[in-house]
Amino acid sequence: MERGRSLRKLVDPHGRHIHKLRLGLLDACNFRCVYCMPQNPKFMEKSKLLKREEIFRLTRALVGFGIDEIRLTGGEPTLRHDFLDIVNDLSTLEFSKFGFTTNGLHLEKHLPELRKTKINNINFSLDSLNKFGFQKMTGSPHLEKVLESIFMAKELGFKVKLNAVLMKGVNDREVNDFMDFSARYDIEVRFLELMRIGEARESFDKYFISAGEVINRLEKESVLKQVKRPIDSTSFNYELENGAQVGFIASESRPFCGGCSRLRLSPEGSLRPCLMKSEGFSLVDKCEDEILELLYKTMALKPTDRIYDVSEPMNQIGG
Repeated sequence: MERGRSLRKLVDPHGRHIHKLRLGLLDACNFRCVYCMPQNPKFMEKSKLLKREEIFRLTRALVGFGIDEIRLTGGEPTLRHDFLDIVNDLSTLEFSKFGFTTNGLHLEKHLPELRKTKINNINFSLDSLNKFGFQKMTGSPHLEKVLESIFMAKELGFKVKLNAVLMKGVNDREVNDFMDFSARYDIEVRFLELMRIGEARESFDKYFISAGEVINRLEKESVLKQVKRPIDSTSFNYELENGAQVGFIASESRPFCGGCSRLRLSPEGSLRPCLMKSEGFSLVDKCEDEILELLYKTMALKPTDRIYDVSEPMNQIGG
């Protein structure tokens, strides 16, 4: 049952319209970002990951029940050998927005084929624009390869955004560099606040910098014009005088739980209500009636207030 044949609107007990799905394909990643990955990560056995066919079956059911925006996440989703097959499968469904989040390292080879699918949005995780800072934050020396993927995606017509997790004393000095990059290449940059998740909990107080502090810095040098965003947007956005586009995902200082419209499907098939909430229900091998029942149970678990922290590593939850 596809969205085009469904009149269902998913509304949780607090009146929030739930229509977005973050679909985690795996927890493995080829970067070791300091705020995300444990020092010695142990990734899920491949045998426990949802099979391609089950990903399609479950997503088709959820789309039929009212989900109309899908974002693939990881880990690094392009590490799955069947990544393109999964994208092609999901492209046969009817929904309004389809994208994924990637570090971009091995994306360039996939972009021509992705252009033939319903993927229209690509978010790149890019925490630094200089080689030293990039390697310090990601453990990878391949900044140039990532930039090549970003420019190629932009040239091919994808809607591209850059996500940078800001850490005080590490990469916050690059805020103006990111704004110059945005203006020069017409690419939106979103600054994410560090979150109390997994590895970042112990060093949170040392490295946290709020969106408000960054905005104050920018306002000293430029006029910021606020951009209207949907009520359930995770970001609030501005345009600068030089044409730069900047968004802020201020999960800690300005949480958006009250308007959240997202659910998460984990790599092993557990439907979860929130990035910060580990409770959920396995959809594996469930029929459509059971999936619908568990969907409403999951929606009922969605918090209205910000949960303080979560111990599970970010790569296991999905970005």
